[in-house]
Amino acid sequence: MNFQDVKELHYITHIENISSICRHGIFSHKQAGGFSHVSVASRDIQERRAKKIIPGGLALHAYVNFYFDARNPMMYVLQAKHAELCILQIDPAVMNLPGAIVADRNASSDYARFFPCPGGLKYLNKDMIFAASWTHPHNQFEEWEHKSIKCAEVLVPDKVATKYLLGAYVSCNEALIFFQRTNVSMSAIVNSQMFFR
Repeated sequence: MNFQDVKELHYITHIENISSICRHGIFSHKQAGGFSHVSVASRDIQERRAKKIIPGGLALHAYVNFYFDARNPMMYVLQAKHAELCILQIDPAVMNLPGAIVADRNASSDYARFFPCPGGLKYLNKDMIFAASWTHPHNQFEEWEHKSIKCAEVLVPDKVATKYLLGAYVSCNEALIFFQRTNVSMSAIVNSQMFFR
């Protein structure tokens, strides 16, 4: 993968968080504790991420994390809540921010490798990350591997400013109305496929 392959990054969040995000930006898990927000994260996964330290860097929870493709295993798990969620489109320029790191798969994985951005993009498997599916019915080990790689992440220390917000995707008209009621200036478009609809 190279920088030109990344048209946008993705951040999955609850629509109720949009007003705060548009005012203050996106905070790391550690920093977000000071703000009232609705979490969409799995408690078990967050407990695992809480123990992870990035080699040569910070604790994983000290980073804002973005996906290359939000149509991934996390979204698959969350699909029943699709009408409450949105996917924020993030400017890939965040990869040029000081301390930004790329993980070649889900950052909490025991097998994840971490590289400085943006140079570390060359170690990522673009075809697997942007694949329509990660299932491999005849090879369970390959499926586990692909599932983790599909959740490759960009990690940015502490906070990402509002100027990097490009727009949002929602799953349906109901979610679009919910989003529009936040009265933010950011626009949202319906893209049901990204939410497995």
